[in-house]
Amino acid sequence: MQQVDFTTLTAAVRELQPDWIPARVETVYQRDRYTLALGLRTLDKRGWIAISWHPQAARIVLTDPPPRIPDTFTLSQQLRSVLGGLAMTGMEMPTPWERLVRLTFATRPGAEALYYLYVEPIGKYSNLTLTDADNLIITTAHQVSNKQSSVRTIETGRPYEVPPSLTDPMPNLEEPLDRWIDRVSLIPDKLNLRLVKSYRGLSTILVNEIIVAAALDPIQTTDTLSRSDWEKLFEYWQKWLRTLDRIEGYTFHPYLKTNGFSVLGWGIGTPVATVNAAIETYYTQILDREAFTQLKHQLTQKLSTILAKLRLKANTFTTKLQESTGADEYRANADLLMAHLQDWQPGMKQIILNDFETGEPIKIKLEPEKNAIQNAQFLYKRHQKLKRAKLAVDPLLAEVQAQIDYLEQVEESILQTEEDIKNNVREMLQTLLEIKEELVNTGYFPTPDRSTKAELAETKPRVLKTPSGFELLIGRNNRQNDLLTSKIATDYDLWFHAQEIAGSHGLLRIAPGAVAQEEDLQFTANAVAYYSRARQSQAVPVVYTEPKYVYKPKGAKPGMVVYKHEQIIWGHPQTLDASVDPAYP
Repeated sequence: MQQVDFTTLTAAVRELQPDWIPARVETVYQRDRYTLALGLRTLDKRGWIAISWHPQAARIVLTDPPPRIPDTFTLSQQLRSVLGGLAMTGMEMPTPWERLVRLTFATRPGAEALYYLYVEPIGKYSNLTLTDADNLIITTAHQVSNKQSSVRTIETGRPYEVPPSLTDPMPNLEEPLDRWIDRVSLIPDKLNLRLVKSYRGLSTILVNEIIVAAALDPIQTTDTLSRSDWEKLFEYWQKWLRTLDRIEGYTFHPYLKTNGFSVLGWGIGTPVATVNAAIETYYTQILDREAFTQLKHQLTQKLSTILAKLRLKANTFTTKLQESTGADEYRANADLLMAHLQDWQPGMKQIILNDFETGEPIKIKLEPEKNAIQNAQFLYKRHQKLKRAKLAVDPLLAEVQAQIDYLEQVEESILQTEEDIKNNVREMLQTLLEIKEELVNTGYFPTPDRSTKAELAETKPRVLKTPSGFELLIGRNNRQNDLLTSKIATDYDLWFHAQEIAGSHGLLRIAPGAVAQEEDLQFTANAVAYYSRARQSQAVPVVYTEPKYVYKPKGAKPGMVVYKHEQIIWGHPQTLDASVDPAYP
């Protein structure tokens, strides 16, 4: 994951300063264990600035409003009580070429500072510290005792000290070319490593961008560069310094790249309107993907465990039912034995008698210590026991099978999110959060405490277009499946589902007076089959009917329905890829 370096931090701070200094602090909200959001208000607007001390994604950046759920973090409560209602009057980087931002707070613009908030986005040592006007620490995200570090302690009540400065020389726009070459080429090594080691405030990402812009190879050694190579590289070196020094004609140009971002814009990428937008977009996508992967694994493992137990229970019930199928045979044998008591002899272990109906000989096992009547009574009791077992096991097996069907439907929804994540990471994360909430509500997942409960944004079904231009909606999870049937569907639409197979519900939207053609029905069947558990099959039976014939039984779990007056069409999931609308999803 690309980290915020000195250049990126400088660009972000400079972009924030003119719009948000001064601004009144309306509230402080902590999104998670690493991210704080300051709610600010100026004379003409409101906004939020995120401050993160995440080990890989530390940053200070303009962000979206936080979720509307309770904030129970202690750090944010302390900051809210201290900073709430004050004016943020300053935002500067107090130490040259170091990743440190100091926010100043006072009663009003122009008044003396009351508090400082120090933001240190320095990788795994990132931190956030609040001090008073005398720089005594009031609270901090991470306390560091003298046992943890002999260089720098960060503890409540102690004076705040800035991170130790590096000893490398600072880049200087006035440095002549030959002196710069001598410094960088002093020790023959890879070009990018020599630049990083020769000056402070540089990152490998930045250095590689400068080198590539000069049409050189970052890993070529310094002794392979010609004089013209050095001159070209020095030209871009000075372009970078002029941008940092705000020299006229040199500005930051934020870009998003396939694996990161740039504030210089010299490489290949997608231009972004602001530096803050580039940073926030990049980290939001990365962190959302990590959260998605973690939550998907968590849900998948939980479902796998529950389904394994339920399938074992179902097998046990099925075995008992198979045993109970011989109940009538026990009764028939008992009747036969009672009709032929005279044929019984003491000590018999078995008796062969002719069947009443077929006349075929039947071998009946006997207990030698019991007489004929006692053996018959034993067979009658066995018949009654197995009959009672069947009556008791049937509903238990039906309940377990219903749970298996439901959880397989949920499992299929989770599997589908992995395919859709390439289109919208945030929406797929929200889809998983909806699934998690559903499992919590149905009792299959532990209830989260209030501090970890996530906000649920409104997600939307997949939208495809049939050959005739009809809109096809396909649910991503059970909440959406229920909405398609109960809220969205009209009397003119058609409802689709893979027959007795876990999968998404499909709703073909048909305008009044319009008629879906055969190719529209086939396209819908293909899509519904594709978004089902049978997507690897060549042909899948898909049922369709009018929404008014789709019912949700009382007490049924989310997404589980019954239907009638259905018709069957065979869907071919393998043909969907070539026919999906390009605008999907």
